[in-house]
Amino acid sequence: MKEFMFIIRNLNTHFASLPESEQKNFLDACKTYIEGLQKENKLIEAQPLAREGKMISGTKGSWHENPFNETEEVICGYYHILAKDIDEAVSIAKANPEFAFGTKARIEVRPVKTKEDTTKYVYPSKA
Repeated sequence: MKEFMFIIRNLNTHFASLPESEQKNFLDACKTYIEGLQKENKLIEAQPLAREGKMISGTKGSWHENPFNETEEVICGYYHILAKDIDEAVSIAKANPEFAFGTKARIEVRPVKTKEDTTKYVYPSKA
């Protein structure tokens, strides 16, 4: 099995714009999705991200700190999963509840680099 990261993107106001009953339905659907991945031993970790934070740039002695959510779309969470290949990972991502509760969600499906080819360094992992 290979490791993949799902980077969940949606409108900054998406969750707050849902009626309260839909917010609960969405959270219940996320719980069911996560539990399904756990039962299949495909979930390493999943976490939502708060809608506030800082974007830091610059270099030592010349740092800039700005709010990170200067655009409508934000990264609102991630899933770290196991799949046999990118096609299976994409299939798993397509079942994510983000798509059932709006039309603006996007999920980046990216292989996790577990080892450096040049130095053979193996990155620490919970997997």
